[in-house]
Amino acid sequence: MWKIRHIFDGDYGCEELAPGAKPMVSVTLINEAGEEKILSVEDEYLVSHQLDVGSEWVADRLVNIAEGGNERNS
Repeated sequence: MWKIRHIFDGDYGCEELAPGAKPMVSVTLINEAGEEKILSVEDEYLVSHQLDVGSEWVADRLVNIAEGGNERNS
C-alpha cells in the first residue's frame, strides 16, 4: 500500500503557466518497505479525490498516472 508522504506545490515564480495548462504538484509516496516514488500530478486531481498527506494512494491510481508518463522513481 502506498501513502502520500509529502506534497510539494512548486512555486511558479515569475513564470506563468502555459495557456490551458493546469497547476501541477509533486507527490511523494512511501510504502511499507520504505520505498519511495515521486509523481507529478494535477493539483485538481488531489482535490477532486480528497487526497492529502497520509492518504492512501490506491494502486490503480499509480498505474493510471504512470501510463500518462508522469511517474518518476526516486
